Order: sequence, then C-alpha cells, then structure tokens
Amino acid sequence: MNKKKIFIIALIAISVIAVLVLPFIDGVDPRRERIAEDEDRVVVIKLQGPIQEGMGGLFAGGISPDYVYNQLQRAEEDRHIEGVVLRVESPGGSIAASQEIAALVRDFEKPIVVSMADMAASGGYYISAPAQGIVAQPGTMTGSIGVISSIMDMEELYEKLGIRVETIKSGEHKDMFSRGLTDQERELMQEISDQAYEQFISDVAEGRDMAIEEVRELATGELFIGSQAKELGLVDRLGGVDEAIHYLAELNDLDHPVRYEFPAPSIFDQFLGYGYSVLSSLERAFIDPKLILLEKLQEGVPPEIRYQVR
Repeated sequence: MNKKKIFIIALIAISVIAVLVLPFIDGVDPRRERIAEDEDRVVVIKLQGPIQEGMGGLFAGGISPDYVYNQLQRAEEDRHIEGVVLRVESPGGSIAASQEIAALVRDFEKPIVVSMADMAASGGYYISAPAQGIVAQPGTMTGSIGVISSIMDMEELYEKLGIRVETIKSGEHKDMFSRGLTDQERELMQEISDQAYEQFISDVAEGRDMAIEEVRELATGELFIGSQAKELGLVDRLGGVDEAIHYLAELNDLDHPVRYEFPAPSIFDQFLGYGYSVLSSLERAFIDPKLILLEKLQEGVPPEIRYQVR
C-alpha cells in the first residue's frame, strides 16, 4: 500500500470517528448562567504567540487574522458583552497579518482595551495600537517599532554539500532570494523595508493619536519596559487584566464591569483540533525529510520581513 493510500485511509478514519462521537457530545454551554440586569460583561480574549497567517489560536499556536476575527465576532454577536480586553503576548510576526489584525481592532464596534502580558513587542505592539487604551505591567517588554528583512545566502553551503543548482528564470530578480544579492537588489529590499517601516509608524501614530514625528523618534526598534512605555505615551496605564477591565469601564461609563471568558472549546472542537494536528504530522511523515531539505536548499530561504525583537 503506497503512502498516499495510507494518508487517505487515515483521513477517512478520523472523519468517521468524528461523526460517531458528535452525537454524544453535550452541546449545552455550561457557563450560560443567568445574567444580572446590571452586569456589564467584559470578555477577555487571549492572543498568544507569533503573528502569522494560518489557523492560529488554541491548537495551532500563534495569532492569526482568522482567529482574531472569529473571536471578535463572538463578542460582537453576544448582546451581553459590553467590551473586550485583548490579552496580548507576542514578540511580533508578519507585516500583512499584523496590519489585518490591527484593522480588525480599529474597526470593531464595541470598546477594546489591550492588556499586555510579558511581551507585546513589534507586531504585538502594532495590533495593540488601535485599541481604545493599552495597559501593561511595569516590567512588560513592548515597543520594538521597526522592520527587519533576513535573507540567507546559501551558495557556499551548496558548494560544500556538492549541490549544483541550475536556475532558469524569467525576470531579472526572480532568483534573488536563492543567492547573494546584488547592490541593486539590496537597494530594492531596503526600499521595501523602508516603506513597511513608514506604514508601521503611520498606523501607530493614528492608533495612539500621536504625531508621526513623535512616533518616529521612538521607532528605533528599541524595546521599552512598561513603565518607560507609559512615560513615552505608548501605554496608558500600568497593571494587569483587572486594571484593563476597570480602565475600559471608566472610558465607557460601565457601572458594573464583570470579567468574562468564552467557554472552553467543546470535546468535539478539541477532537477536531487534535485530528488536524495528527493529519499534519502524518502528511509530514509521508514525505522523505531528505527531499524536504533538498527542496529548501534548492529554493533558498525566502525573506522574512517581520516586526520582531532583535
């Protein structure tokens, strides 16, 4: 039996098990308790890990636009929720994903305040800036407003490994990420980095209601602890999640703010998440690791333009 057939059988088996388990799962929300008339629920949504496209969230790890969108939709559709506290723990991530999440935060109709955990730096700060307010601990690591592009030159490694690469291309710079850059290509990459940097500065200035030049002075890629960030205007208050809830209530005239969290995923959701992880592992196992390595060496490592701590 070939590997493709084994993979298909495994996929079918997991699907069948899911169908058999689903009818026995209790769909009742155990936290659907009675709500007091004067209760102002503030839901705490935890965003942890690097910012990236993909699944994101509980099972896949990381913060993705899709995950943030789904969580905010839940908060939007629940009429008992008056506001959201985003608990952000992230060293940063990709530009596009950070921008998309920042837009979701900016355009959300209910109030949002960010509570920074140990680190909310670079892209982590980018997605926090559009919130109504930001609360951080005195020792939280934040800031790191900047852009970095990393490109690996693999040519000498190819030579040592005895790998000969033949490149057929249409377009002068199509292979620029699989070899050393020319002076012209370095200028092109610097221009891309500079434009992304300007976008970062502009979005932070808009979100924090600061002058662009004021943000530019802080946008050196430098990390700040929470107490420094507050003095610089990057953070509004010092404290944890409870302080963020009280701050949101204060900003929006909520008399009785109550901390709330969405119910934990059902057994079925957990099973699907586990199944997804298993399928991904099976798929990787069916591909010869040597072929994967060879493919990466042949293609070169693409650039990562990321908001990240360095």
